[in-house]
Amino acid sequence: MTTFRPRIVNLSETQPNRRRGGDLRAMLTPSAVGATSGFMGMALVQPGERIGEHYHPYSEEFVYVVQGALEVDLDGDSYPLRPDQGLLIPPYIRHRFRNVGEVEARMVFHLGPLAPRPELGHVDTEGTEEGSAPAPPERTEPVS
Repeated sequence: MTTFRPRIVNLSETQPNRRRGGDLRAMLTPSAVGATSGFMGMALVQPGERIGEHYHPYSEEFVYVVQGALEVDLDGDSYPLRPDQGLLIPPYIRHRFRNVGEVEARMVFHLGPLAPRPELGHVDTEGTEEGSAPAPPERTEPVS
């Protein structure tokens, strides 16, 4: 018989990741909790901030807005996202998020399945204030 020991992760225990804009906190990850099918975290986006455009060649991304007013661009088309709304972003769809409200936006994200190699996990298609602007990649067929 296997004994399961839960690992509860507090947002305050996670390290901020600001490389792509906003404050992305990976919480329930393979290294933190032994996840094998994907990982979950929280995006904290201040008024006027954005999370730079990117795509995931291998994973679907599920997002759920907890607080604030966001706009998401999906392959160049903009859509509003408000509290208590969720969205599925399929692999290879370019996306970026902008806080268009007056308060901090909080968005839960989950990616799965886990990419087998880092380069299949996340591809930036634009830079942020801290980084340079990568050239937009050609859209290719998903990995089988």
